[in-house]
Amino acid sequence: MSGELDVSRDNSDNYEQIIRLLEEKINALQTEAESLRKELNYYKSELEKLLSPPLIEATVLDILDDGKVVVRSTSGPNLIVSVSNEIAMNDIKVGMSVALNQRGSAIVKILPEREEPFIKSMEVSEKPNVKYSEIGGLDEQIQELREVIEMPLKNPEIFKELGIQPPKGVLLFGPPGTGKTMLAKAVATESNATFIHVIASEFAQKFVGEGAKVVREVFELARKKAPSIVFIDEIDAIGAKRVDLGTSGEREIQRTLMQLLAELDGFQPLDNVKIIAATNRIDILDPALLRPGRFDRLIEIPLPNIEGRKQIFKIYTSKMKVSNDIDLDTLAKLSEGLSGAEIRNICTEAGYISIREGKREISMKQFIEAINRIKSKKKSEYKGREEKYV
Repeated sequence: MSGELDVSRDNSDNYEQIIRLLEEKINALQTEAESLRKELNYYKSELEKLLSPPLIEATVLDILDDGKVVVRSTSGPNLIVSVSNEIAMNDIKVGMSVALNQRGSAIVKILPEREEPFIKSMEVSEKPNVKYSEIGGLDEQIQELREVIEMPLKNPEIFKELGIQPPKGVLLFGPPGTGKTMLAKAVATESNATFIHVIASEFAQKFVGEGAKVVREVFELARKKAPSIVFIDEIDAIGAKRVDLGTSGEREIQRTLMQLLAELDGFQPLDNVKIIAATNRIDILDPALLRPGRFDRLIEIPLPNIEGRKQIFKIYTSKMKVSNDIDLDTLAKLSEGLSGAEIRNICTEAGYISIREGKREISMKQFIEAINRIKSKKKSEYKGREEKYV
């Protein structure tokens, strides 16, 4: 009798072990099935994405009373479209970007605002490390720039109290290398403003209307980043006097210029956005740019006089290891007719001469040799250009 009980107990233990093994197998199969189900759903969704038609980007122009919306499609003409039931009409605003369904031309999605990488790259993320003290021979110009750019940004209440309006834009003009770009950077540094540096030729784009769009987005970025300074270098690239040549390139440049004029007109003098432009050729600029209300403050940046050249030499030599025989007055006299950029080149050239000669400091003799080299090079370049046009 006891033997039968033992056998039945053993059978019972075996059955329980088999049941546990089967339960574990079922659980493993269920886990595997769930994993396979997720994988199947993933591939189904990917297949739907591949088979679904692409959406068309558009910009909202107007919202009509009957619930329809007027949009400008990137693929063609303006369209009057309906709105998907999944989107509330109150969420749609004029000027925003939306996605259109190709089949029914209905708005199916509101696109988030985004900044073009090309436009974003124009913002100088690190503040220009240029101080007024690093610019020599331009004390009057610095004072004028501080009055028309820095003061309205820092103390707008003074102008409101007096009832006067500062200039909207400032145009710096003068020969190359006289410090126009350095001045703009110094103003941005001293006023703690965002500095947006644009070369005017970047406004000239390949496709029709693209140049005007770039101008519009640059000024939109400036408003978002206010207080900010937009510095347009070499503005003569798009701001030259308009002529009736009739070529598509000329017409596109003129459209870009008109957009720039419209943006300048849209600014209030006491806004936290200031515009500085620079040119070497003020004589070829369109008069529309220079009329009051746009670039109505013109600041000439001339070649430095003898005192200015002495200041520039003093600034650069203060950072160099020079001998005790350096005579700044003599260097200023010998460098007559040279710009600030050329004086910087003289200091660099004097350093190279010292390195070639194996010296550990720069002497007066090496500075004089550097001046002669820069002047000789400038004279040969000028002669070459003169022979080219004869």
